[in-house]
Amino acid sequence: MQMKYSIIVLLGAISYGVLSTFVKLAYGAGFTVNEVVGGQFFFGWLMLLLAVGFFSRKRIRLKHVLQLMLVGTTTSFTAITYYSSLQYVPASVAIILLFQFTWMGVALEAILTRTWPSRIKVASVLLLIGGTLLASGLFSATVAALPLKGILFGLCAAVSFTLFILVSERVAVDVSPLSRSLAMISGAMVFTFIVFPPTFIFSGVILYGLWIYALPLAFFGMVIPTLFFAIGMPRIGTGLGTILGAAELPTVIVMSWLVLREQIGWLQYIGIMIILIGIVLPQLKKKSVLDTVDG
Repeated sequence: MQMKYSIIVLLGAISYGVLSTFVKLAYGAGFTVNEVVGGQFFFGWLMLLLAVGFFSRKRIRLKHVLQLMLVGTTTSFTAITYYSSLQYVPASVAIILLFQFTWMGVALEAILTRTWPSRIKVASVLLLIGGTLLASGLFSATVAALPLKGILFGLCAAVSFTLFILVSERVAVDVSPLSRSLAMISGAMVFTFIVFPPTFIFSGVILYGLWIYALPLAFFGMVIPTLFFAIGMPRIGTGLGTILGAAELPTVIVMSWLVLREQIGWLQYIGIMIILIGIVLPQLKKKSVLDTVDG
């Protein structure tokens, strides 16, 4: 049963990996970070609102709404800081900074549960870190002196994403996944509009093409991962959740190759394979334990 929820979280992480391609296309079309982030959260909120209206009529307590809206601010903060980091440092460096959540989540879970992570989780995290460094292409390009601002933005994104994964499994877990997702995205949208006032709604850029990029960003960045994490994270825990979240990077690399026609070096291929091993390793261990018990 846990395997099913692991796959759901994995699909949510893969969905996140699609975003960078659409963001690059949107920037190439002349749209700003304010418009891209704002449009993403606005259309994501509309999609979830419609989904709740059609498929979920269950009431949710005001206390849970407020709690989940607060949780949603971590989603918004992650997007804002990560997209801001991309303005100052190369994408290969920004993704490495974001992917520090792989060890942050395992470390945070160990602190909160007061238990040392299992050897399989430690091994998996080490594989993910090594694979990330290779898959990002860091070793195949010359990286000049990096602005401190870009590094801090990237690390803030990693911390924020770690907190999102952590609270996804702990806050209002009895609320239906659709209602949870809508409440979280509502909080994320409010926070985003405080940081980036939603002038794009009235300026006409939506009709001039922003919707082409904002709709897929909303679907793959807001609806799918938020809903899938709401379903799966309470079942599998923070440590395994952050490990499965590493599936985002191989998706970024593959999408960049397929859509943007970016070249992939052999070190990046090796890095992707190492990441996939790091993701699968804990699952194989769990299956082995289950087979032993069944036997």
